[in-house]
Amino acid sequence: MKWLIRILFILVAVAGLVIGALLLMPGDKLGKILAEQVKAQTGRELTFSGDVRLSFWPVLGMETGPVTFGNAPWASSEPMLSAQSLAVGVDASALLAGDVRIRRVVAEDPVLRLELSQGRGNWEMSASQTGASNTGSGNSDAPAPNSAAPAETGTVTLDRLELSKARLVYVENGVPQMDFSGVDLKASWPDVTAPMKMSASMPVPGGAVEVDLEIPDLPAFSSGAVTPLVLGLTAPGGEISFDGRVNLAGEMDGKTHVRTTNTDAMLAAFGQGGVSVPMGLGRVADVSGHMTYTKDGRISSRDMRAVLDQNSFDGAADIVIASPPKITARLSTGDLDLTQATAGSAPNSGGTGGGGKQAPEGWSQAPIDASPLSLANGTIRLKANSIAIPDMTFGPSDLSLSLDRSRAVLKMEPATLFSGKLTGEVVANNRNGLSVGGNLTATGIDLKQALTTLGGVERLSGTASGTLQFLGVGQTEAQIMRSLSGKGSLDVGKGVISGFDLDRLMGRGEGSGGTTVFNSLTATYTIQDGNLTNNDLLMQLDNFRADGAGRVGLGARDIDYVFTPVALRANGGNGIAVPVRIKGPWSDPSIKPDLSKVIEAATEEKLKELEQDAKDKALKKVGEELNTTISDSEQVEDALKQKLEDEAKKGLLKLLGRD
Repeated sequence: MKWLIRILFILVAVAGLVIGALLLMPGDKLGKILAEQVKAQTGRELTFSGDVRLSFWPVLGMETGPVTFGNAPWASSEPMLSAQSLAVGVDASALLAGDVRIRRVVAEDPVLRLELSQGRGNWEMSASQTGASNTGSGNSDAPAPNSAAPAETGTVTLDRLELSKARLVYVENGVPQMDFSGVDLKASWPDVTAPMKMSASMPVPGGAVEVDLEIPDLPAFSSGAVTPLVLGLTAPGGEISFDGRVNLAGEMDGKTHVRTTNTDAMLAAFGQGGVSVPMGLGRVADVSGHMTYTKDGRISSRDMRAVLDQNSFDGAADIVIASPPKITARLSTGDLDLTQATAGSAPNSGGTGGGGKQAPEGWSQAPIDASPLSLANGTIRLKANSIAIPDMTFGPSDLSLSLDRSRAVLKMEPATLFSGKLTGEVVANNRNGLSVGGNLTATGIDLKQALTTLGGVERLSGTASGTLQFLGVGQTEAQIMRSLSGKGSLDVGKGVISGFDLDRLMGRGEGSGGTTVFNSLTATYTIQDGNLTNNDLLMQLDNFRADGAGRVGLGARDIDYVFTPVALRANGGNGIAVPVRIKGPWSDPSIKPDLSKVIEAATEEKLKELEQDAKDKALKKVGEELNTTISDSEQVEDALKQKLEDEAKKGLLKLLGRD
């Protein structure tokens, strides 16, 4: 028994001497020994710039000053890890059992560079990376290194990883994908069968981004297999959650939920500062769906449900991450409210639109913010039960919006507006100043609704069809309306003109008050510099027809137009055909008989009568002189020829001695 006690005493003494020697060894010597061991195990260079301090029990650990850890041979020349200080602790008792239980890894101001190339990650390490192979004495029958059976190794776990003020760089196939600074990161993987949990925080404009991540099967993930992932991200203005699957390349597939309380702030946090999301399109958003992300930067969302401010959508979308992003989507919605989407717009009732100077009769001079046209490229197809925009509301509509470098094309296939159908397209281009244009065909339009909404004109009603091509340029409503050019046509069925009775006017010369009912109205027109000009309006009524010609000031919001009767059958033919002139602002035009036209017509008629009377008298006198009856000027020449012939015959006969 005594010998056993002596042996134990000797072993303890030897261990004590070894530990004491290590503790008394200079830090640079310890660092050199550790660096050699790390290189033997991983094939990487470990460099210490200061002393190394060790602890042995119950935690085998070290604390260092500045340190760098080399990169994989195939990766870049920059170290995989560098830090101003590093503390590492390993469970000593677990190490004796062949397991590596890392109690702590704490780094200050570290730079962690993760690289992936051709499926290899620079975080994958083994002693084989040294390039050495133990082939024994050179026996040709010895197995090649790649065919050797792997040696059994213990488990590796991590209780605590802590990086403070870190810089995280991720490089894929030589191209940097992410580079974040000022990151605080904590991770834990206490058991091989336990999930790996990680949390990180990074400063961004407006606050910080907080990330919580959980990978249930870390060994499978590290081997490149597709594994489950639960992720939560909180940023200024919103949060994102994901529950699905992920692989080592960062590709993801699963349920995604995005909530924002201030989308502008959230976009700024991710580097999209200065973007202002229009009201109704997601200043406050709640978007969920099944999302797939591929490593080439493509996102697809299926079974999507999006609540953007007061509006909600269902459908699917594909997004290519770029600057700006490219979006392809098919959406459906119920009642879409975009009445507050256009910054600086003003109602036609005379509002100034956010403090802008009021234009004559209501067109706003407030600048139009067309910057949302540059937010994305792509195509969005939308089916809606109704769409409300400033000053008008569409009914059931099928629309397609194409965006390309600040140019938007809205196709209507069709759209319901003013109780009728619109087909064609409207274009807004903000590439080099704002311009708007379109080419539209309308059928079944309620004319009173349209004119009241677009120009405040309430006197004309009926069901209209027509065409319109237009183009306008400017940064305000007033500038655009005063620059309009184009052409079109109008065809109205039975309708009513309120404010005057054209039938009564034609019959008794009094046209104030009452209404005029017409059977049809057709016209073509041109637009130039904000003025619509028409010269061929034709209105058919029960008792007469009327032509129309004049100008409608689309920019100035005024009118100068004349209706002229062509035929009259009322009151037994005793009525007076009096042209009607409509002149003045749209809001209150004057409607009066055009007496100047009556005087001109009467004067012209009197002149014709006097001319005819003088002509008749002249013809009668000539007839008397020629001894014949003459009814028109053409007969004068014939009568003169005949008279000359007769006189010539008489003279010739007399000359020949004949009578």
